[in-house]
Amino acid sequence: MDRIENLCIEKGMRMTEQRRVIARVLSAADDHPDVEELYRRAHQVDPHISIATVYRTVRLFEEAGIIARLDFRDGRSRYEEATDDHHDHLIDMKTGKVVEFVDPEIEALQVAIARKLGYRLVDHRLELYGVPLED
Repeated sequence: MDRIENLCIEKGMRMTEQRRVIARVLSAADDHPDVEELYRRAHQVDPHISIATVYRTVRLFEEAGIIARLDFRDGRSRYEEATDDHHDHLIDMKTGKVVEFVDPEIEALQVAIARKLGYRLVDHRLELYGVPLED
């Protein structure tokens, strides 16, 4: 059983075979797929899965806090497993590729900026948008 499927079971979610397939596809993803891409991958595993089922399942997983929805300004909601491990994203504006990274200097700077402005930082999300230097 994969991570997302285990989380669903731990939360008491009823796991149909189609939900299991979608959970496994999400767990196997090393990118940040949108619903259309999730549907394409799940449909390869089980041709009986409909796009409506994928939409409903993604919404259910998101509401349960199992996956996180991301919006990278391309008009598509993308998804990744919700974890306690913080990371930021760099989005390649040409290809749409998403690079996850953690930088201790950036993390410390964000805390310092919040403190300087009179706040205690409790959460943040950083998205950088760029194009390859080779262009």
